[in-house]
Formats: sequence, structure tokens, C-alpha cells
Amino acid sequence: MGTWDIGPFENDMAADFAFALDEVAETGREAMVRQALITAISTQGYLDSSEGAEAVAAAALVAARCPGGKPVSSVYGPKEPMPAFADDLRACAAEALDRVLAADSELAELWGESGDDRWRQSVIRLRETVVRRHAVTSSR
Repeated sequence: MGTWDIGPFENDMAADFAFALDEVAETGREAMVRQALITAISTQGYLDSSEGAEAVAAAALVAARCPGGKPVSSVYGPKEPMPAFADDLRACAAEALDRVLAADSELAELWGESGDDRWRQSVIRLRETVVRRHAVTSSR
């Protein structure tokens, strides 16, 4: 996988995911984001870096819609607007990010071997954003 920075769309798999999102009608984008998250969550055993990268990108799109979430500003991110996501995607995003950060995740392993902790910290911040928003919604 080609990676050029720590951002959620700064790798080949995530950039391809963004391109695919732009190619479908807006009504199909939530399903694609959901599928990327569910794939990471449901993977038994070792999580390949490609599935992990798509899950991080999908979670970043969910986080961008949360209070305090940062908009996706990467030139490699989707160009087309994202729909309003269903509330349950926040919990899915948090669970997928937990899976990506786990010991049996190739993406976490590769970044761990790099000795650069900035990627892990950026994923943790994404998770905090979706969890914080989820907690606010759940308390209503």
C-alpha cells in the first residue's frame, strides 16, 4: 500500500475508496461507508491493511459530521458531498477504529514498526470524536 502521510485519505486504498464514493449516487454513499466499517468490525483474525485503511477513511467521514469533527480536507478525499449519516454509524465507526488499532491489525502493525506514533494518535482522535457525539445523542 502506498502511504504518503498519516491522514485518513493519505494512502492508496483510502484514495481509491474516496474515488469509488464519488462514482456512486449520493443515496449509495452511506451504504459504502457502512460496508467499510462493517468489514473491519466483522473480520475474524488478522485485519489486512486495505480493509483497515478503508475503515479509517469511512470513520473520518462519519467524524466529520459530528460536533468537533474536522472536515475531510485532503485532496484525495471524496469530492462529492456526503449524505447525513444514520446515528448508528457513530458506534460502528468507533468499533471499526478499535479493530484497526488492535494488535491483529496489519495497519496498526505497520505504523507501529515505523516508530511514528502520530498515525495512532490521529485515529484515537477520530474515535474520540465519534464517541463523544454518540454519547451526546444517547443521553437525550
